[in-house]
Amino acid sequence: MTTDAKRHHNKQIVQHVFDELAKSNAQPLLAHLADDFRFVIMGSGSWSRSYDGKEAVLAELFAPLRARLGRITTIPVRLIAEGDYVVVQAYGRNTTNDGKAYHNDYCNVLRLDDGRIAEWVEYCDTLLIESTLGPPSAAT
Repeated sequence: MTTDAKRHHNKQIVQHVFDELAKSNAQPLLAHLADDFRFVIMGSGSWSRSYDGKEAVLAELFAPLRARLGRITTIPVRLIAEGDYVVVQAYGRNTTNDGKAYHNDYCNVLRLDDGRIAEWVEYCDTLLIESTLGPPSAAT
């Protein structure tokens, strides 16, 4: 696959994943995760760290988020692709299960490997995560 074809293919995958996340449908995301998937939340809050391995991401990050938010909606604004990487500017418009607004803005850097999402590095307002959702342990 040429570099341009690879870039285009990776961008199409990520566009589809985020188009579905905008509808609160996480199934395409889950279907495209590599087994050794790594999710990193940058910052210094209690959610900020590297979650290594698909099972760890599902149990230690996605499960606590779902426990606090239930339905999760993330809307893509802009995608930029180069080689194995796709950068996604996005925003979330969510409400916690106890009725608090949780509206965060994101810059996500995703690395794909053979059509699978291998790594996701997220930049966002970690103070907002902490103040709205509390620590991950409180979310389960």
